[in-house]
Amino acid sequence: MPDLPVNALLDWYEKNKREMPWRNTSDPYKIWISEVMLQQTRVDTVIPYFNRFIGKYPTVNDLAKSDQQSVLKVWEGLGYYSRARNMHQAAKTVSAEMNGKMPADYDGLIKLKGIGPYTAAAISSIAYSEKKAVVDGNVLRVMCRFFGIPDDIRSAGTKTEVQSYADDLIPKSNPGDFNQAVMELGATVCKPSSPLCDDCPLSVQCVAYNSAQTETIPYKSKKAKVPHHQIAVGLIVNNDNELLISLRQNDAMLGGLWEFPGGKKEDDESLKEAAKRELDEELGVQVSVFDEFMNLKHAYSHFKITLHAYWCKIENGIPAPKSSQKLTWVSLNDIDEFPFPKANKTLIKNLQKLENGNLSKFLNK
Repeated sequence: MPDLPVNALLDWYEKNKREMPWRNTSDPYKIWISEVMLQQTRVDTVIPYFNRFIGKYPTVNDLAKSDQQSVLKVWEGLGYYSRARNMHQAAKTVSAEMNGKMPADYDGLIKLKGIGPYTAAAISSIAYSEKKAVVDGNVLRVMCRFFGIPDDIRSAGTKTEVQSYADDLIPKSNPGDFNQAVMELGATVCKPSSPLCDDCPLSVQCVAYNSAQTETIPYKSKKAKVPHHQIAVGLIVNNDNELLISLRQNDAMLGGLWEFPGGKKEDDESLKEAAKRELDEELGVQVSVFDEFMNLKHAYSHFKITLHAYWCKIENGIPAPKSSQKLTWVSLNDIDEFPFPKANKTLIKNLQKLENGNLSKFLNK
């Protein structure tokens, strides 16, 4: 096995690292926020969210004192909302049980809600110089190429092997810089395709480079086919020109966010039938379903949807939350105060384009 030139890597990182608002700080709170936001999300997307979040919640105590709806509103559009809910809960724990001070080592950090091995290692190495190696997608790619590991990068065995290499390599001094250097190298040089090997400080000893296998290592098996669901939601308007929205249960994928009531179409029904059935199940009311206002496509991590929004009118009954936390009526002028999933935000923007925001004309369909 080749020896990875740690000093050359650290020198490269010092000269080439990108400017990011969470770098050049040892504040474990800010490092924590950045690492959670960066999960499954690109750096250029995260930067404005990070700046807004820290501007609103500069300390862990500020985050702990906020309510969940406010936190989700700041997070709105970033996706993977359980990250925000878990972070908010962990902040409450730190504030109430730890005097507002983040745990000072890996073992303490990993006990907090939502913090796993990767995040705990990142915070402890960067904030406290603890000798803990991180392994994310970028680290996997760099290590597999450098050591010539041909196995499936998606497999647990490959990740365990790479973690072992990283644990052996991480230096006692500057472990945080080492972790960030490997991740930075994977993000900017050792890219998934067409890596910039001529710019890489590891290329002289890199097995994949020296054996012309950079396009085949690492090997990544194909993902399972992503299912596509048809979703029907109701746009229900009252006499005060307000729309009915529902609050998702906290244990749901989009828990704590508001949405237009509705749900997934079954195979043996039409979209209008799906809207009628879902609104009955969710609100306990009978509705008439009229024209489709719009439809839009949206992709989540493990499935895709086409969202169909229908104008609906309640025929009998009073809507009550059956499968949601809460229902409320809201005007288009006030609706932006509520946190919504991205697909619903697109729908709202189109509703706000209606002439003078007037929804009442749809009452008499």
